[in-house]
Amino acid sequence: MIKAIFFDIDGTLLSFKTHALSQSTIDAINSVKQKGIKVILATGRLLKQIKNLGDIEFDGFITVNGSCCITTEGQVIGKRLIPREELESLLSYQEKVMQFPFAFMVQEGSCVNYVDDTVKLISDLVKVPVPPVKDLRAMIDEEILQINLYVDKPTEDKIMREALISCESSRWHPVFADVNVKSTNKRVGIDEFLHYYNIEKSETMAFGDGGNDIEMLKHVGIGVAMGNAGDDVKAAADYITDSVDDNGVANALRHFGLIE
Repeated sequence: MIKAIFFDIDGTLLSFKTHALSQSTIDAINSVKQKGIKVILATGRLLKQIKNLGDIEFDGFITVNGSCCITTEGQVIGKRLIPREELESLLSYQEKVMQFPFAFMVQEGSCVNYVDDTVKLISDLVKVPVPPVKDLRAMIDEEILQINLYVDKPTEDKIMREALISCESSRWHPVFADVNVKSTNKRVGIDEFLHYYNIEKSETMAFGDGGNDIEMLKHVGIGVAMGNAGDDVKAAADYITDSVDDNGVANALRHFGLIE
């Protein structure tokens, strides 16, 4: 019996083409909620960046890839910060070795060291404003929940190896990576909510499409990869549904008998 379902947002609930929920997804989620199943978001976004999801009332929010877990009432039930020494290391690396755009994410929003076409591309893709430019050294003592790297995979690997050794990265786009403190991911966020709601892992399902969803899909009772997911994500799933633009969420929930 499924008691909780965890949903990624971009590419899972929201189409990259329409930037909106399909009516089939809205109806499907409302149907499972009527059965008493908890519906929880699991995203790389900050809570303030969660938009375009209509009037659906979610039962919790795993934000910034598990770095901050928040109940519907606004209670923070889990928080994991980037260590200050890692922030120092990244800033020095960017100044002395090579320049690249990156952002620091705090609860109130994110700030970037500079804006280029890659930063604009990602902001446009997920329909969130381009982060404001700021001297990120001025944020060194703030609670940094996540770092965003606007770089390709080889550059990401080099940065992680040489500047962010106590962190780990995940990506859902060829020129963008999320960076969190090690062992922080959506799986950790799921465990926070399972404890909060007293639900067993075997009673859970999750939907995702990106690299930052892999640990989540492997962790739950039933992991569902969207048809538009990458091959590595599909390999981690128990079931592959149709794409976000082809009613993938509703079709999977119907396949498992959770909706009619």
